[in-house]
Amino acid sequence: MSVVLITGAAGALGRAVAQRFERDGAQLVLVDRDEVDITDEAAVAAMVQGVIAELGRIDALVHVAGGFEMGEGVAAISRESWMRMMDLNAWSFVALAKACVPAMQRQGGGRIVAVSAAAASGGQALKGAYIASKSALQRLVETLAAELAGSGIAVNSVAPTTLDTPANRAAMPDADRSGWVSLEAAADAIAFLATPAGAAVHGQHLKLG
Repeated sequence: MSVVLITGAAGALGRAVAQRFERDGAQLVLVDRDEVDITDEAAVAAMVQGVIAELGRIDALVHVAGGFEMGEGVAAISRESWMRMMDLNAWSFVALAKACVPAMQRQGGGRIVAVSAAAASGGQALKGAYIASKSALQRLVETLAAELAGSGIAVNSVAPTTLDTPANRAAMPDADRSGWVSLEAAADAIAFLATPAGAAVHGQHLKLG
C-alpha cells in the first residue's frame, strides 16, 4: 500500500485528490493549515518525521496547498503581500522538499507533484506577486528534478487554468466555464504523475485546460 502525503487536503482540489487516491487503496496523510503551517520549516519537518515514524515511508508528496491574491499593480505591491505569496507558493515547496527528499532517497524512490498554475507562463495585470510565486515554484520543480535525475524520485507539477470549484463559480458567476478544469480531471492528472504510471515524466509542468 502506497503512502501519499497531500497538503491543502481540506480545499476543493485537495479533497478531490484524496478521494482519487483513496479509490486506489492508498494510505493517505492529509495535511491542512489547521494542522501544519507549510511555510514553517520546523513544523513541516516534524510532521514528516512523524509520518515516517508511524508509516515507515512516503511514496508520494502531492503539494496542493498554496495561495492566490490579486489587486496590486507591480508599482504598488507591498513587501507583505509579496512575501505572503512567495512563502505560500514557493518556500512551502522548499520546506517540504527538505523534509521529504531525504526520506525518499533512503527508500530508493518516490514521486513529488506540485500544483502550479497555467498563469505562471506569463505576466497578467494585477497578479504580479501571485504569478511570480507560481513561476518560482515551477523553476524549483525543474531544479529539484535536475538534482534528483536518476535517483528514482520523479518531480513534476500540474498547471491548471481555472479550476471548476464552488468558490470560483461564486466569484465569477457570469464566466464562461467551458474551458475550466474539473476537479476530477485535475485529480486524475495528479494521480498519473504520482504513481508508477507516470514514471517516465520528470521535470515537467502538465498544463490542464
